[in-house]
Amino acid sequence: MVLITADKGLCGAFNANLIKAAQVFIRENPGKQIEFLAVGRKGRDFFRRRADVTGEYIGLTGKGRVEFSEALEVADDIIKRFTGTEEIDKVFIIFAEFKTVLTQRIVVEQLLPISQTRNDESGAPKAEGIDYIYEQPPAEVFTRLLPRLIETQIFRALLESIASEQGARMTAMDAASKNAGELISTLTLNLNRARQAAITREIIEIVSGAAAL
Repeated sequence: MVLITADKGLCGAFNANLIKAAQVFIRENPGKQIEFLAVGRKGRDFFRRRADVTGEYIGLTGKGRVEFSEALEVADDIIKRFTGTEEIDKVFIIFAEFKTVLTQRIVVEQLLPISQTRNDESGAPKAEGIDYIYEQPPAEVFTRLLPRLIETQIFRALLESIASEQGARMTAMDAASKNAGELISTLTLNLNRARQAAITREIIEIVSGAAAL
């Protein structure tokens, strides 16, 4: 499981929703050994004592941007883990897909192995595959193309996650600013009322003392 979270907080429920999706995935797959490759400090810190975190990449999303070379490093790590051992039979990724500044969609999708299902125009799976003609042997073509596909998917997931994080942080900070403004207004009104009550009480005491004399 490749879990992409933020390195920092102050972004509302962004990290909590991603972690919750990972916990749901664990509950839906009982009896299976799940290893985590954590991209981001928040996901790493949460699952470090709760699950098997076999790798981590910290600082990729905290800069607000990501280079393709950094995504390439993560993708190479994933491919080596998948092809280098028979213990890992599937690779999934969890990230936040950017829709709008106010909306981010949690995505859980399978990276490896790549599905070979073909769909027709209506989106339904075809009963029979298409017999393509290759200029190079198919094994050679896919040996070069499939790693590029994984690299592109990882890069896209990182970009989506960074955009979602910034949108969530902007929304959270805007809400916090409005709440702070409302709290300041309420406290100012209460302070003015208390000061007015104190002044009125002092005036009453002065008038009462003058009348007594």
